[in-house]
Amino acid sequence: MMRALRSVLEPFILALLGTVVLASLLPARGSFAVWAGYAADAGIVLLFFLHGAKLSREAIWAGARNWRLHLAVFAVTFMLFPLLGLGFAALPFVPEVLAAGLLFLTLLPSTVQSSIAFTAIARGNVAAAVCSASFSNLIGILVTPALVALLMRVGGGGGVSLASVEAILLQLLLPFVAGHLLRPLIGGFIGRHKALLGIVDRGSILLVVYTAFGAAVVEGLWRRVSGGDLALLIILCLALLALILALTWALGRVMHLPREDAIVLLFCGSKKSLASGVPMAGVLFPAAQVGVVLLPIMLFHQFQLIACAIIARRYAEQADDEKKTNA
Repeated sequence: MMRALRSVLEPFILALLGTVVLASLLPARGSFAVWAGYAADAGIVLLFFLHGAKLSREAIWAGARNWRLHLAVFAVTFMLFPLLGLGFAALPFVPEVLAAGLLFLTLLPSTVQSSIAFTAIARGNVAAAVCSASFSNLIGILVTPALVALLMRVGGGGGVSLASVEAILLQLLLPFVAGHLLRPLIGGFIGRHKALLGIVDRGSILLVVYTAFGAAVVEGLWRRVSGGDLALLIILCLALLALILALTWALGRVMHLPREDAIVLLFCGSKKSLASGVPMAGVLFPAAQVGVVLLPIMLFHQFQLIACAIIARRYAEQADDEKKTNA
């Protein structure tokens, strides 16, 4: 429970909440909003460049042979999750202003860092987790926008526009590929300065959140989302998380996966990436819509950290008990 509390009080989570409050009280306006938007775009490019540079080919090849597990994670992330999103968004008591964000949340790729970290804590197959989470983020650059085009109406249109496709290529895919290709040259620097790059990585997310929420506040975000709507969204995010955790656990049992691989499916399959969701929303949705679209993923991100911290610790305790019994 203390680990869960520390997850809630993690500096980045507090900074994220503080950024939302700042954007609500002092949103960017006028020329400052224009320059903040340029800075946010630059932050998105830098964010995906770093994601590409941090992607290790060696780690991917180490776990790539476990194809049944990786297909299961892919199916949960980009098939089962979206089906649940469609179901939740179609509930008659869910306001339209929340439905789009809930659906977008379910279309995102899995997390990388926290999926691997929780798998390691739970004594799972870390190499396979690296492969599954990295593949999810890599393919998500293309799959998530495709799912948005297929399942959502963006900006009142029928799908992703040509301008959005161009932005995806220039702001997301091109920096990602460039970073990965330059990894042989800059991989050592990244390895030596993980803390500094982590600040840059998270700072980019905070900047995009500030501009997105600021634009939404100027357009009347908090007049559109009431306290009751926010309470309903919290309940829906918790229900979605509980359901996907139960389904990934059950799927691991049905597939007769070894304990180490079942842990990978549970953690990689149940996660959604805030780091990918924030810049993708900034590219795919109109500025005034981004803030409300991001609300569900910001809530879900915190809930998944708390739940997975508790579950990972429980798995670790079970592994330690089994080790003592067999000793």
